[in-house]
Amino acid sequence: MNFLIAAVGVLGVASSGPLIAATLGATTVSALAIAFWRNAIGAAVMATPTVVREPRQFGRITGPEFRWSLLAAVALALHFACFITSLQLTSVAAATALVCLQSAWIAVFQLLRGTRHRWQVLAGLGIAFGGVVTITGFDMGSSPDALLGDLLAVAGGALAGLYTLAGGKARQTMTTGTYTTLCYGMCAAFVAVLALFSGQPLVGFDAVGWVGILAITVCAQLVGHTAFNHLLATMSPLLVSMIILLEIPGAAVLAAVFLHETLPAGTYGGLGLILVGLAVVVLGQRSGFRKRREGSVARGDEPPSDRLAELGTD
Repeated sequence: MNFLIAAVGVLGVASSGPLIAATLGATTVSALAIAFWRNAIGAAVMATPTVVREPRQFGRITGPEFRWSLLAAVALALHFACFITSLQLTSVAAATALVCLQSAWIAVFQLLRGTRHRWQVLAGLGIAFGGVVTITGFDMGSSPDALLGDLLAVAGGALAGLYTLAGGKARQTMTTGTYTTLCYGMCAAFVAVLALFSGQPLVGFDAVGWVGILAITVCAQLVGHTAFNHLLATMSPLLVSMIILLEIPGAAVLAAVFLHETLPAGTYGGLGLILVGLAVVVLGQRSGFRKRREGSVARGDEPPSDRLAELGTD
């Protein structure tokens, strides 16, 4: 059963890039409209159980919880703006791989804050960012738009890392339903402001455009991430994190089959380097968590959580 759920989850998150690219290319839907509606719908869906069962939770949100949630929401909004726009400029495969550097950026942010990573994590970072250089190098020679798309996807990955770190702070004392409702709702509001200033419409699309928005929301936001949240309760976080990395080749295959996207051989090499590098980072982080937990137990301290940061937001 878990294998089937994992397969559905991978298919859900991997379909995000191809679905967004197809919707942007075949309809009048704007990039910020996709970001707005998937978060607005996601907030409504996540709020329903909490409102029905325990609506008072929303009145108990503290100042620090709100501030961390707000930071996460702004980072998530900018992440979507960067990633979805990048899909209009570069390939789906490249954009997906570059935005999936989220876990690598988390490790970098932790490094800047004084965290001492194991050598495996540092080696994985080097391999992953070597893949970035490979992809951007090929795109630099092919199209300035593709290079800009690559840079936007990289920025989207960094913002996703910031979103995860801020969300982790908020989630220390908030329930999943309360946090996701607040974060997705504020994210949608911030995107609406961005759309107002940039002149991108949020409504007025044809039926095909609305179908695309709904498909993106259901497949990526609801089905994909719901599946992985379920697996975290029944499988090792390390195994779930490794499974999520299949989003990179999954998106490339879907884009090749349904969008007839072809890439230079060197770009596929860069995708492979990113995939291998991120796998090494995840394995190194998990090993480091285990050693720190064992050390804490030996001293009689409360062992730290071994749950890895989520790797996907798309």
